[in-house]
Amino acid sequence: MTKKLDKLRKNIDDIDKKLLELISNRGLLAKEIGLLKDDGVIYKPEREAQVITKLIKENKGPLSNDSVTNIYKAIISNCRALEKKLAISFLGPSGTFSEEATIKHFGENVKSIPTNSIDEVFNNVQSEKVQYGVVPIENSTEGGISRTLDLLLMKDLKICGEITLPVHHCLISKSKDLKKITSIYAHGQSLAQCHDWITNNLPNAEKITVLSNAEGAKIASKEKHAAAIASARAASIFKLNILQNHIEDEPNNTTRFLILSDQEILPSGNDKTSIVVATKNKPGAIVDLIQPFASRKVSLTKLESRPSRIGMWEYVFFIDIEGHRDDSKIKLCLKDIEKKSSFMKFLGSYPKN
Repeated sequence: MTKKLDKLRKNIDDIDKKLLELISNRGLLAKEIGLLKDDGVIYKPEREAQVITKLIKENKGPLSNDSVTNIYKAIISNCRALEKKLAISFLGPSGTFSEEATIKHFGENVKSIPTNSIDEVFNNVQSEKVQYGVVPIENSTEGGISRTLDLLLMKDLKICGEITLPVHHCLISKSKDLKKITSIYAHGQSLAQCHDWITNNLPNAEKITVLSNAEGAKIASKEKHAAAIASARAASIFKLNILQNHIEDEPNNTTRFLILSDQEILPSGNDKTSIVVATKNKPGAIVDLIQPFASRKVSLTKLESRPSRIGMWEYVFFIDIEGHRDDSKIKLCLKDIEKKSSFMKFLGSYPKN
């Protein structure tokens, strides 16, 4: 038994040595590629998506596709940092789901710039203080994030990627006794997502809305009988007790995030395109708007209306479609939409998550 165990461990040690050598060689190649890039752009979402897709196709187990993705995203992140460490802005402070989404996509080896608002994320990217920004766009239970949608319409930035993150809320506090909680701090959406649990377990607690869940955790860490709705990561950061895990009312609660930059992305082979359009106020306007997609069998993955802020009862429509703007079918669709609409803005083509 002991001899067999020692032999297996020796085999693992030998494999680890070879892996380290191969990863180091990969890092050297990444540095060399960085020197050859004419545009100075370090992060190429389409290329990284192609690498992950190819590895998943070649994966024969026993590691799951998610495990392979996580491992290689970490390798890619650290190799990328040998070229240049990316600066990424997100809604802070540390401990927010926006930070978790940033880490999930870009890895740990980046320069993180947390902000106090979604507006500030947009401004940081636009002013070139950071190369990329991560903002929430929609939640599976609460719908679209209004401020993000408004800023996409107002600001001159492009979407270069998307991240989907399962959202599991915890009730965290300095206190260890659930019965002693008198107030709960959280973002408005998180309070809504945990409404039933709060009603059933803490019906008399004061619900206090804050800018982010991590901000709520920070406040709760200074109050004896306060709690916050936040992630397990936030509990660790602010040294709080987890009184209850998974208090969200919907177990499949997921938030989608967008990655913002000023760069346009080349096709990866599995892409999505986002646009925003306004239609003339006439009968059948929406049918006319989606007809070019239907006639060419292009799939719409999102159609959401927002007040235009220009005229009373006038609306703009945010549309996500499958495909890249350089695809022949998508080119024709966008030409038709531009003719049929009173306004159209291209928001970006990017790899599907």
